[in-house]
Amino acid sequence: MRRQLNPEERRRRRKRAVQRSKFALPSAITLISVLCGFSSVVISINATNMSDKSSFLWAASLIILAAMFDGLDGRVARATKTTSEFGVQLDSLADVLSFGMAPAILAYRYGFLAVGHEDPHARAVGWAASFFFLACGALRLARFNVQNERTDPRYFVGMPIPIGAVCVASVILQWPTPIESATMAYLFSGELFVVGFFMLSTLSFPSFKKGSHHPKVITWITVSFLVLLCLLVILKTTFFILFFATYILLSLLLNLGWHLGWKRVQPPTASRTKMAPLHEQEEIDEFGTDDIYS
Repeated sequence: MRRQLNPEERRRRRKRAVQRSKFALPSAITLISVLCGFSSVVISINATNMSDKSSFLWAASLIILAAMFDGLDGRVARATKTTSEFGVQLDSLADVLSFGMAPAILAYRYGFLAVGHEDPHARAVGWAASFFFLACGALRLARFNVQNERTDPRYFVGMPIPIGAVCVASVILQWPTPIESATMAYLFSGELFVVGFFMLSTLSFPSFKKGSHHPKVITWITVSFLVLLCLLVILKTTFFILFFATYILLSLLLNLGWHLGWKRVQPPTASRTKMAPLHEQEEIDEFGTDDIYS
């Protein structure tokens, strides 16, 4: 017969259960993002009727939904103080599927499979562009995991892979009918190459993760969110392609301004954006990082 717990023991047991649940919540949100990415892959593969644009709409929408959950899991982990190395690694593996493999398969099925019957060369170029996108996303994630503690938290080094995936999905949302023209197929493959290059580059893209608690900043963030929500309702699918095109353009102009000496916006800290050589990394591991980066 089990011993009857006293009120204090029951209270401690409930507290431990709540604590375990808090640690499981961010991982559960990450797995929901994986579910969206996997579902996008399945829908893309099952789209046997290439004239049925609804399948590609669903597949692209699921990638955008996966990006929303991907942004949510980290915020929940920081809010509940349950960040862990396990969560970081799980998130990276999830990103390879949801924002690397899923958009690459969707892009190939949408942009190059039907064209390949008329122009096999266009299909070969599309295959290469889709793989290039996936490879650049995987390399970008690996670099992020290595450099995460050495970069300015206000900026990403290279375009984040979720944004790259949404850039591809937003084009399909805007024009969901599969591509049947070789010219359009080459243009679409060009987008995949350009987005892959942005992910693998060392250009700085604003992060927005490091927020401010100043009342004016919070007010501006709230107003901006409401404006974006209204634009989403008005523009619908067009919103995504305009929003991310604007984000990329402003990021490129910001990098160009820093290159030309513009200092109105503080650039990323130079000492945190480059990896140290291998022999210096060993010294960092042995003696710590406070003195090096202070």
